[in-house]
Amino acid sequence: MSETAQPTPVADERIKEIAGWRKALIRPELGGIVGTVAVFVFFLIFAADSGMFSAQGVLNWSVVSAQFMIIAVGACLLMIAGEFDLSVGSMIGFSGMMIAIFSVTLGWPVWMAILVTFALAIAIGALNGFIVIRTGLPSFIVTLAFLFILRGFTIYLPQTIERKTIIGGVSDVAQGDWLAPVFGGKILTGFFTWMGEAGLIQVFDRGNRAGQPVVDGIPMLIVWAILLVIFGHILLTRTRFGNWIFAAGGDAQAARYVGVPVNRVKILMFMFTAFCATVFATCQVMEFGSAGADRGLLKEFEAIIAVVIGGALLTGGYGSVIGAALGALIFGVVQQGLFFAGVESSLFRVFLGVILLCAVILNTYIRRMITGER
Repeated sequence: MSETAQPTPVADERIKEIAGWRKALIRPELGGIVGTVAVFVFFLIFAADSGMFSAQGVLNWSVVSAQFMIIAVGACLLMIAGEFDLSVGSMIGFSGMMIAIFSVTLGWPVWMAILVTFALAIAIGALNGFIVIRTGLPSFIVTLAFLFILRGFTIYLPQTIERKTIIGGVSDVAQGDWLAPVFGGKILTGFFTWMGEAGLIQVFDRGNRAGQPVVDGIPMLIVWAILLVIFGHILLTRTRFGNWIFAAGGDAQAARYVGVPVNRVKILMFMFTAFCATVFATCQVMEFGSAGADRGLLKEFEAIIAVVIGGALLTGGYGSVIGAALGALIFGVVQQGLFFAGVESSLFRVFLGVILLCAVILNTYIRRMITGER
């Protein structure tokens, strides 16, 4: 018997072929990749001799990058879902203050203070999402209101209870707590001690720490940043829920027609953003041993800028967690790199403004390329 001839596939003329170089351009991580390479090349040229790429220097900018990265992951997923959260910075200050009040002022075990604070923050995130969904108000307005509400409570509560806006003593009450090291501890300490003894990294040559490595472990802040980036990337690119996030931000009404639970997706993303902010706050409180009413100022805008640099569109439905992580890495390297290069640190804000403008222009061009607009 002769085999039945297979019909030759005919290209659908409704589908517009995209040239190879354009396929590369529409990858959301492109801007972050190019920016990361450019930033590292710049500081390798102008700050290599300043110690920026020594063990201590790498740790410095890695910690700063991790701070941006933690909140950028939550902001990225929420922006892809088509919403904004301007209360992230205030949530950082509020969560840190709640941990300090619960543990130091009220005498709760630190693990209980942390868990209750996480529950409270996630509930506030859910409330943000619920209000946005039920009222139809822009998330920009709703979360702007919570920015002021949370910041107000962050200042009012410690002033009323302790007559001050900074509460210390967290390190003392955290001694021996089982959960505190998850946010304030370090990993691979033995490995770094071995590297110091082997002469692979610098060690202190005087004082009480003579002979000990200048970097004695990887802070849990960095570990949390890496774990959240991995989780966010897998969630977004390997799960059905990730498709729902894209659909909710791309065309919410069309997504509802095909059965996507848009409201639930958006509320969960608000909750996840609050969770990320609280992770940041908890690590910060455990590191400094105190909580301050001014913690987290402007972090919401820095998170959004990192996400935009990473390729996310302000209109939703498009973006990448990896891109957002690269945007956060750029922030950390530049902020610390300016110091190592001897440049006035206030110029970091100038950099943020310039790079945000450039990223938005690039992303707008990419959106028009994808949609075929002129």
